[in-house]
Amino acid sequence: MSAIGAKPAAGATMDPVAMVIGLVLAVVFLGIIFVLAGMGALYALIGIVIGGVLIGFGVHFVPVGGAPAAMGQAPGIATGVAMLAAGAGLAGLFGGAWAAQSVGGIVVPTITGAVGGGLMMVITGLMVNVIYVFGMGIPAASGKVTKDPLTGDTQAEYKSQGTEGHGLPFISFVGGVIGGALGGAGGTLIYLELLGVYEQYLPTVFSTTAQQVVPVAVSLAGIFAVGMFLVNAVLAAYNITGTIEGPHDPKFKRFPRAIVASLVASALCGMVAILVVVVNLNI
Repeated sequence: MSAIGAKPAAGATMDPVAMVIGLVLAVVFLGIIFVLAGMGALYALIGIVIGGVLIGFGVHFVPVGGAPAAMGQAPGIATGVAMLAAGAGLAGLFGGAWAAQSVGGIVVPTITGAVGGGLMMVITGLMVNVIYVFGMGIPAASGKVTKDPLTGDTQAEYKSQGTEGHGLPFISFVGGVIGGALGGAGGTLIYLELLGVYEQYLPTVFSTTAQQVVPVAVSLAGIFAVGMFLVNAVLAAYNITGTIEGPHDPKFKRFPRAIVASLVASALCGMVAILVVVVNLNI
């Protein structure tokens, strides 16, 4: 209750009591899986937690401008944090799932998922700037920094009065690609870990062969992976509270809180996803 009733911390600060309680809860969830499902499932849950943390961290890189960006009054992409992150991450997840069936293993599919998420953001960011420059006639300019941290280009002379900037500056574009890659890798990792658990347990649950349960395992792992991605994306969006330009934005410093939240949420959701088959097996 102390964690629930804790006063919200401003800026990048964290409430130490809430953080400790969250970490304790995550350890408890890991312990439950170890007791009920064994070491293999514990390793899978750890992988799920890592994937969730990658998603929560990656969302903070994604440049989101919301409604102000649609009117050219703020930098970023004119949509919500969760929606944009989900689009990038799910694109990566689908690519990683394809690689998992074609190549197998965990390294290549995870990298494929990262490439898919990053590629989605490359295409999105490119088209956004095309619309801003050629459709709305405005250049890309940041309202958070005087110079682009990567190119050194000054921003003030390109920023219209009465706005916080507009378009998609280079640092925001690069941040979006990094965020998409992290989200795609994280979502793919969650999918792969769940798929491994389901392929191990479902043949016993249904009293059938491993080959016959593959469609069920793939579907179930995909459903839970998408759900966990959205959970972590929404948590990160709540932490950002509105718009963010990318890694140079002061709001980016809030990411430690999102990492702790994603760790706890992923541990809980992953535990439930694993116990779905373990409980049926024990019954």
